[in-house]
Amino acid sequence: MQKVMRLAGILAVVAAGVFSSGCSYNTFVSQEEVIKTQWAQVENQLQRRNDLIPNLVETAKGYAQQERDVFGAIAESRARLAGATSPEQRMAAANEQSSALARLLVVVENYPDLKSNQTFARLMDELAGTENRLAVERMRYNEAVQAYNTKRRSFPSNITAGMFGFKEYPLFQAPEAAKAVPKVDFTRPSP
Repeated sequence: MQKVMRLAGILAVVAAGVFSSGCSYNTFVSQEEVIKTQWAQVENQLQRRNDLIPNLVETAKGYAQQERDVFGAIAESRARLAGATSPEQRMAAANEQSSALARLLVVVENYPDLKSNQTFARLMDELAGTENRLAVERMRYNEAVQAYNTKRRSFPSNITAGMFGFKEYPLFQAPEAAKAVPKVDFTRPSP
């Protein structure tokens, strides 16, 4: 009699575990879909960064180079004018300066406000915004994985996870290289 009672108790515990694990199956399926969706969002933001940032950098470099050329020519002509010792050198330097200033006027007419500051500011805003979006999506992914993995390891859900082969999902972890401060370099290689 005592064996029958013990066997009935064990069967009741197993039945309760199997019954409650049936609910866990649907939860696991839902949580896996959330994880897949969140990972897709991480990839979406990575693609946005890959598409956007190089174009913004090139645009900023282009504006900066144009302005650097014009202002560099003005500075050089000014230095030549200051260092001129003969009237011929002064005339040549003054003509050079006039030419450089004329190019500046053309740039100002075509671009009423020189755009490097705006372009660099936009580049930095976009970089910060993109990295923030990416960080948010990575955090959401990790939260979904943590909820799933916790449920997967909890009793009696762990029985369902084992029976149906629900595997652990990895958390997003930044690589070691991400701990280093990125280097932004706008210098051009020397010819």
